[in-house]
Amino acid sequence: MASDPLAEEDEEGAEPRVTGRVLYLIRHGQSDFDWAGDRWASARGDQWNPPLSEKGREQAALLTKRLLVMDLEPFAVYSSPLRRAAETAEAFAHEAGAEVHFDDELVEAHIGGWEGKPFEEIIESDPGIVQHIRHQRAIWHRAPGAEQGDRFRTRVREAVEGHLSRHPDENLLLFAHGGVINAYVGEVLGLGQEMFFLPENTSLNTIDVDADTRSVRFLNDVLHLTDPHFFE
Repeated sequence: MASDPLAEEDEEGAEPRVTGRVLYLIRHGQSDFDWAGDRWASARGDQWNPPLSEKGREQAALLTKRLLVMDLEPFAVYSSPLRRAAETAEAFAHEAGAEVHFDDELVEAHIGGWEGKPFEEIIESDPGIVQHIRHQRAIWHRAPGAEQGDRFRTRVREAVEGHLSRHPDENLLLFAHGGVINAYVGEVLGLGQEMFFLPENTSLNTIDVDADTRSVRFLNDVLHLTDPHFFE
């Protein structure tokens, strides 16, 4: 069996000790889909900016309980400034006594004319989307005026790698969005499609970082939602 370059045996029979550090890509809690307030102005255009729903706040609280009992130290916290991500990050940071650094480059992909529209309305404007969904095909590129996929990946990759460089001796918690998580993890795995999995709300998506090596450890982990007793 091949040895794990990210682990060392401390002594015979001991648990492997992980070297390097960890990047946690965390999706926000559930959004308030009834939100019809102001949008957030980005360099790519105005974007839908709802707060967390009541369920989303409950999810953020359960996530916070989990993070507080995890071995995270030392760590730094970054977040997308969009409200659903910021509120999820701040729920944890408040309890942990940590500072949240906001980065505009961690915002979700801009989906042009689809921003803030109900899914039913989007389907009415483009019936072919149903076939794409049935056959696991990406749909964002069909949105009128949407951010181009390669540019989106580039900005996400550069943002995440920049934060890793600024914190060479710390674990990193990045609170962001499903598209952002897909963009970075897709780069690590060498996958070209714009979306290849659907991260659950408040899911932990974990990357081991060892010098210039990036290795996926775990994706779509929501044990704090399904089995919260583990983190009491």
